[in-house]
Amino acid sequence: MDLLADALRVSGARGSLGVRLEAGGAWGVWLSTFPGAALHAVSEGTVWLDVPGEPPRRLDAGDVVLLPPGTEHGLSSLPGVRMGPCDREAAIEAQTRGDVLRLGTPEVDTRLLTLHYEQDPEVSTLVLAALTVPMHLPARENSSLDGVIRLLTEELAHPRIGSTATVNSVIDLLLVRFVRAWLDSHPAERSGSWLGAVLDPVVRDALSRIHEEPERPWTTATLAEAIRVSRATLSRRFPAALGQTPGAYLTRWRMDLAALRLRDTDEPIDVMAGAVGYATPQAFSRAFRRARGLAPGEYRRTVRAR
Repeated sequence: MDLLADALRVSGARGSLGVRLEAGGAWGVWLSTFPGAALHAVSEGTVWLDVPGEPPRRLDAGDVVLLPPGTEHGLSSLPGVRMGPCDREAAIEAQTRGDVLRLGTPEVDTRLLTLHYEQDPEVSTLVLAALTVPMHLPARENSSLDGVIRLLTEELAHPRIGSTATVNSVIDLLLVRFVRAWLDSHPAERSGSWLGAVLDPVVRDALSRIHEEPERPWTTATLAEAIRVSRATLSRRFPAALGQTPGAYLTRWRMDLAALRLRDTDEPIDVMAGAVGYATPQAFSRAFRRARGLAPGEYRRTVRAR
């Protein structure tokens, strides 16, 4: 199983906005109205990234950076430049029309792509939420992204039939390629996050079994037997990689699947209970209430109304 693809499918980490920016002179923009993760790829010039609590970070041509969901940050020509708020409506219109969003003076010396990823608010197993700090890939470490960035730039510049689907798909592809390149270049920073955990063969195999068959009555012992390792090995390596036991991850994953079914389908509760691994609707309801604070029926009504 492709764990990253499956987790992104459920978590809803999908490209929602891609804009070409051109800037010149002294300029700065503050981005605080996008709840999802942000990815910036510099194609020409130099951009300074300002994240509260961190020193300014220089991004040169070819550099790409991915920021955790909800991170307020600024982009500017130099540290200390006054930054104005991001005009979200103008950004959306620029993508729709294929226009460039311009900042600063007319004489352009900097070009970059700014992308944003939305995530499903009903899902707690958010792959991108595993990010805790900006992930910066300098140009020398991200050659695998060049072709994807060029393709995305072309699509954004010339929108036509099918462009919306193409842009969204390419933004998703860029995210996957970025994650691969970052993990390859930062082996010491893999531990403690979902993204790094999938590179541990023991943890990856255990996660694959959980994702493939969430309805099975997995225990640490049966999961270890299924992937042919000792219970002690799985008990040690799974929490070391993800910060939680296999049982806790299984419950969280089941609750995410159930939350999406409750919102998006009219599937009866008793059928849903079995599909996510509970022998009775009562057992499922108790588990769901502990996880989400509402009984399944109440949750369905509330989330649909919202």
